[in-house]
Amino acid sequence: MTSTTEPAASTRRHRWARVLHSSAGIAVAMAVMNVGTYAFQMVSARLLGPSSYGALASMMALLMVLSVLQLGLQATAARRISAEPDQVGAIEQTVLRTTWVGAGVLGLVALAAAPLVADLLHLDGVLPAVLLALCVVPVTVMGGQAGVLQGERRWFPLSLLYLAVGVPRVLFGGGFLLLWRTETSAMLGVLIASWLPVLIGAWALRERPEPHPGPRTPALLRDVRRETFGSSLALLAFIALSNLDVVVARSALDSHQAGLYAGGLIVAKAVLFLPQFAVVILFPSMSTADESRAAVARGLAFLGGIGALSVAATYLLSDIAVVFVGGQEYAEVTDWLWLFALLGALLSVLQLLVYAGLAKRGAATKYVVAGGVVLLVVLGRMATSFSGLALTVAAVDAAVVALLLALQMVRHRRPDVERAGA
Repeated sequence: MTSTTEPAASTRRHRWARVLHSSAGIAVAMAVMNVGTYAFQMVSARLLGPSSYGALASMMALLMVLSVLQLGLQATAARRISAEPDQVGAIEQTVLRTTWVGAGVLGLVALAAAPLVADLLHLDGVLPAVLLALCVVPVTVMGGQAGVLQGERRWFPLSLLYLAVGVPRVLFGGGFLLLWRTETSAMLGVLIASWLPVLIGAWALRERPEPHPGPRTPALLRDVRRETFGSSLALLAFIALSNLDVVVARSALDSHQAGLYAGGLIVAKAVLFLPQFAVVILFPSMSTADESRAAVARGLAFLGGIGALSVAATYLLSDIAVVFVGGQEYAEVTDWLWLFALLGALLSVLQLLVYAGLAKRGAATKYVVAGGVVLLVVLGRMATSFSGLALTVAAVDAAVVALLLALQMVRHRRPDVERAGA
């Protein structure tokens, strides 16, 4: 009996090990990460109630905006290391140095702005805003580490890093909320959890390749910094568009309506994040001239299909969906959950199109998305209810998606022309 069971268990372990060491492991790890993030939001909404959860949701959205350098560093490191493996040492050294310096500076700026943030988001005090500022540092550092691992195609440690992002957040954040049901305790749990991926990244990168000396190295390092800056701007625009609506809700609506909007966004974020692995997998193909058009088309078909199914399921099963949002305290949002699912679907397609623009180093992408951010803030502040704000955001997102699709069509019709301006 024992001899049969042990080989079977060993086979299962080896099978999972092979998955985690392959690119498929990234899809699994990101799915677990996003489920953990969603679970933290669901637990927080249920334990805090609409008003306090609205404050926490607005802080988490602001954290996404403040940590945009994380995504810029990851995209640049992954692209450059893959494209120039002979310069991996110089790129890795530069990315990691820039990561720590940028994380420290950004954290200090956020710390200085903590009183302003507390006032803007109507927090109970300045301490939650201080904890938010401290979270910026590990979140940014993790981005640089993930980019190096992705570029070197070290899927196993990258999978572990992603797993350490989502699971500890719900464990520590939820655990602290069970002890003290305040936004301060939730942010303390998030801060502690945010350092675990950094520790894993530091372990994975403990042995660094020596920089390759040569005349190209200084120019290469300058170009890495420029690309990081450009990628960060484009991703900042996307993150602002996908997260500032809850901040607008917190400042324009009363606390109850803002909390209902934040609760509805749990559905939107689930639809956005759960298929996010598709962007990670397709990004290298989108960067290649021969594969770009097919990769974008596959991504649009996949994300569009997932989005349509999510909207239909949420509409038909809204009474069940509201349970996952937070229960009867959020009953007023039940009939509108399909609209929040639509918001998530639009954002998932928009994210794919933003990365398609980064893959071609298109300059126009960030301006289109930034224009959407301006529209969202200006028009969103005119809303008087959570449903009115959701309709406004959906219209803005749809317009941005349409413009980015038009840009993609222009790029693919000019395959042999330099697209720096598009």
